[in-house]
Amino acid sequence: MPETADILRLGVNIDHVATVRNARGSAYPDPVRAALMAEEAGADGITAHLREDRRHIKDDDISGLMDALSIPLNFEMAATDEMQAIALKHQPHAVCLVPEKREELTTEGGLEVAAQDDRLGEYIAPLRDAGCRVSLFIGADEAQIRAAARIGAPVVELHTGAYCDYHSEGRFEARDAELARLREGAKLAQSLGLEVHMGHGLTYETVAPIAAMSEVKELNIGHFLIGEAIFRGLPEAMAEMRRLMDEARG
Repeated sequence: MPETADILRLGVNIDHVATVRNARGSAYPDPVRAALMAEEAGADGITAHLREDRRHIKDDDISGLMDALSIPLNFEMAATDEMQAIALKHQPHAVCLVPEKREELTTEGGLEVAAQDDRLGEYIAPLRDAGCRVSLFIGADEAQIRAAARIGAPVVELHTGAYCDYHSEGRFEARDAELARLREGAKLAQSLGLEVHMGHGLTYETVAPIAAMSEVKELNIGHFLIGEAIFRGLPEAMAEMRRLMDEARG
């Protein structure tokens, strides 16, 4: 078990509980109930992405999560005026800005920060003033990491999707190259004073090399854990992920 100061936080994304609910247009399964179950099972935070098309999480879910949780809510959102207003209304512990395209199945890449740093700097200022911990979901790219630091975002979440995809496809040389990029990106971000998180696509098979990076303070994992919960229950699925994270970190 790692020392207390070095324990890697686990954020559980409950978006796809809402996906199942919305498939039938019913009131269940309830993502707030899933979030409370994750909290009881030891999650350090809950992540929910309110998309512009409301394809899974809905506005009432955010209200319910804010009312019910005693652990931090990480509110993922696009950098739009509508989402900024919602975030300022609820003032969650954390706001993570992500790129968003209506036709995508899931978030396909990192946010473009370097080409719009002035706009994003102005955009995040009121969120920071409201007390939200702002993070930017970006690729492990030097220009994007430096831009995130330049505009005053205290946190970056590095996109692990390509690394996980290469692993599942058996493209191990590409996987290892992407893992090296993530390592270098984490080191650079930390050197610039940024807190480093990682997430997207992580599974039992892929989490250990990410968790072993001492620069990384938090992992956000959702789709895999919710899928695994169908077979073994959410607390048990989380317990195995936590074991693998702690083992790698220790």
